[in-house]
Amino acid sequence: MTHILVAGGGIGGLAVALGQARSGHRVTVLESRPEFSEIGAGIQLAPNAFHALDALGVRDAVADRADFIDELRFMDGTTGHRVAAMLLTGGYRTRFGNPYAVVHRADLHRALLDGCRESGVELIAGQRVTRYEHSDGHVTATTATGDRFRGQALIGADGLRSAVREQLVGDGAPRVSGHTIYRSVIPMSEVPERLRTRAVTLWAGPKWHFVHYPIGTGAYLNLAATRDDGAVHEITGTPAPRERVLAEFDELSDAARQVLQLGRDWRIWVLCDRDPVETWVDGRVALAGDAAHPMLQYAAQGACMALEDAVVLAALLRCDPADVSQRLEKYNGVRRERTARTTLTARWMGSELYHAAGARAAERDALLASHSAEDLYDVVSWLHGATDFTTV
Repeated sequence: MTHILVAGGGIGGLAVALGQARSGHRVTVLESRPEFSEIGAGIQLAPNAFHALDALGVRDAVADRADFIDELRFMDGTTGHRVAAMLLTGGYRTRFGNPYAVVHRADLHRALLDGCRESGVELIAGQRVTRYEHSDGHVTATTATGDRFRGQALIGADGLRSAVREQLVGDGAPRVSGHTIYRSVIPMSEVPERLRTRAVTLWAGPKWHFVHYPIGTGAYLNLAATRDDGAVHEITGTPAPRERVLAEFDELSDAARQVLQLGRDWRIWVLCDRDPVETWVDGRVALAGDAAHPMLQYAAQGACMALEDAVVLAALLRCDPADVSQRLEKYNGVRRERTARTTLTARWMGSELYHAAGARAAERDALLASHSAEDLYDVVSWLHGATDFTTV
């Protein structure tokens, strides 16, 4: 039995831990916060995420808490005109083998946490990993409290500002995208019946876009409005007055504004990611999820990629403890190209697709409108339709 240490108890860290525990390993998760919990709001799960959740044994637990989506809608945010839509029923589910859903981050986290507890994972809160060292076929993680934990592998899943990454990669602070997002979650009971849909709706405008969809099995509406405002400093969850949000998106069409006006208790984030790197492995230490490849939310794949990482690690670390370093190198090689492509695609979507203006926006709308359902499925097939990570 191999003892696996995991730095970070968020979605990525718990997924890694669950995969390792189900492979028969002893697993210890070291979480920096005083308890295992998840903040944030809605998260989108494409079919590749459900393939990963199935491999981790928690697909049904997540599905029970999810809202299955019938359509992705792309709207002109200034005129209110429907540009294009991708149906997510019938042919989509047949082609990709799973549905498309949205779920509250806390519900996904809870399903993974329950799975870890049931699988005997050791969960230790209040222990932020600050550094690691190798010795005699083992790795020792030291935490901010001075405590030391020894295992035969360490997976750094400690997020965007990972201390494990800082030691392993040393690439400094995250890249500030210049995009500010305003988020709100409201009870669906406050949403007029005509505005309730089983869709992810995106309203695109010049240097901004607005997305909304149901979460909490239809109990809530998740709102996320993003502006390309050139922000240069990180902001994480700071409250924002309703008046500020409405003023930032005064170009919205009447239909979109009706939804935006429903929001309250808004909070602000300035979005960050990192440039893809070739290597996120150092001997018996590897990175996963946002610690390895943090990405902007525009491709809706951040959590999906973390779940895929966990499945690949679970398959590759079914090995003799002496082979851990070699298997982690293989993991890096297997995941590097796909996660880099997804990271760069998300950046492109945010700058070129969603926020286009003038003639570029008109060209984009004409191109999207010309696509058939199968054309749209072809475009996303490399991302939504991937299953090879389940058979490494």
